[in-house]
Amino acid sequence: MNAPAPHAAKLVSGSIPRHLVNQTLPAVIGVAAVMSIGIVDAYFIGQLGSDALAAISFIFPIAVAMTSLGVGVMVGINSVVARALGEGDDERAARRANFGIVFAATCGIVMGLALWLMIDPIFAAMNAPPKLMPLIRAYMEPYAIGFPLILVIMGFNGVLRGQGEARRTSTISISYAAANWVLNPLLITGGFGFEGFGMAGAAYATVIGWGIGVAVALWLIRSTALPFNPALLRDCSLIDPAKAIIKVGLPAAFSNAINPLGLSILTALVALEGEAAVAGFGAAGRLQSFVIVPLLALSGAIGGIVGQNWGAKRFDRAQEATLYAAAFCVVWGLTVAIAMMVAGESFARLFTEDPDVIAEFARYLEIAAWGYAGFGLLIVGNGIMNAVDKASFALLQSVARVFLVMLPTALLLQPGMGSAAIYTAELAANLFGAVTAIVLVRHIFVQRAPAWNAS
Repeated sequence: MNAPAPHAAKLVSGSIPRHLVNQTLPAVIGVAAVMSIGIVDAYFIGQLGSDALAAISFIFPIAVAMTSLGVGVMVGINSVVARALGEGDDERAARRANFGIVFAATCGIVMGLALWLMIDPIFAAMNAPPKLMPLIRAYMEPYAIGFPLILVIMGFNGVLRGQGEARRTSTISISYAAANWVLNPLLITGGFGFEGFGMAGAAYATVIGWGIGVAVALWLIRSTALPFNPALLRDCSLIDPAKAIIKVGLPAAFSNAINPLGLSILTALVALEGEAAVAGFGAAGRLQSFVIVPLLALSGAIGGIVGQNWGAKRFDRAQEATLYAAAFCVVWGLTVAIAMMVAGESFARLFTEDPDVIAEFARYLEIAAWGYAGFGLLIVGNGIMNAVDKASFALLQSVARVFLVMLPTALLLQPGMGSAAIYTAELAANLFGAVTAIVLVRHIFVQRAPAWNAS
């Protein structure tokens, strides 16, 4: 198990559409499982009372931002592993894979420690009421201590994605999500004579789930072309893998973190329009998070396919994968948008019977849903740029999307349009993201693959 198996770059041959399906479908299940954790948490925490539910509302954006930074590390590992495999340098791929896992664990320790030290200042800056701080600390302290575990999972997932092992990454995600589903009711509210830990129980369930995910990842990676074997890092320069991963991972981390920041600012602007607007915006966002799962899964799957073929200089195959992925984004995004527009109020009634909230919910979908296709093109484009070592392009695009389009549009239109201005701003940002993704990806391909001009 000290060397990778030959012909590890399995995505450089065979049908591109089949690879896209085989890499994306398992990811759909895995992404949905991970996203379900937040819903399960909210349900059982809600049973503790309104203060607990308010506390988790403050915690959620911080957790998303921290995880988004971790996703950047995973993207960096995925990119460098896939390209090394595509180049046929399996030994370098193995070194990068093992360094990546160790690097992810180290990042997790540093980030978790920083979060633990900054709990009070962070939530004070968010204007969290003093009465909620004991609940917030009860959750955040064990969460911060256990945070390195999720970074280790992301390290393993980056290595597995780079190899094209989507089914294994999905299995890891399902394992820790399922553990969370089972443990949440017991550790939060109690059962079978056990009282539960309340707010802290939600964090304990999450951390234990992560621990189970790490164990599953260690088991699954054993039989792949790049097993976990830190001994490969002895007597070799660590500068190459460190530079390669950081070059992609650092901008990808900030790019991922910018989006939740932008949405948190939009939420603050929506709050100026009243409670019904906030409730409708939030409920529609929860529905939206599920209808875009295939797009999120595709954005993760495209990296391994494009990365391996780019490393192998099979630019024609990378181009083919890009075009198929773009077509799916447009078809899925427009289909879902039509469904959301037609059945908006019916979907709203799944969450509430308040007519004002239902009206706001439907208003959001009537406007923002038309940006789903654009959002898909945006995140798939980001996945492609990260895969070919152009993560800085994706970062600049994300910054421009949020700070030059989304926020100015919302601030400019809100006085005359109210909440519709915020929804229009989100639509404008996603359309801008789509256009810039197309332009940037085309530019990258034209530089390396002149044949793109003929398409």
